[in-house]
Amino acid sequence: MDEELLIAFDSTQQALRAEMLLEYAEIDIDIFPTPKEITAGCAMSIQFFRGALGEVRKIVKEQDVEIRGIFRANKSDGYELIGEKEGLDE
Repeated sequence: MDEELLIAFDSTQQALRAEMLLEYAEIDIDIFPTPKEITAGCAMSIQFFRGALGEVRKIVKEQDVEIRGIFRANKSDGYELIGEKEGLDE
């Protein structure tokens, strides 16, 4: 089973922009309320599967989408930020 990841945003405008870009790229996404464990300026997040991480990262970078971060669920304390070791930053 493919792990679900979550993009959090600081603004609704950036969340809506990312939604449009990811849907245009035919990436399977869901709009998801931002969990309370993630401090963000927007109540809307985008959930997607780990298999699309490379393509999502590329779109976010190329289109200059401003994000709070990409997170994964952590059984012990909610959510954790994905970093370089996950291939997020190259």
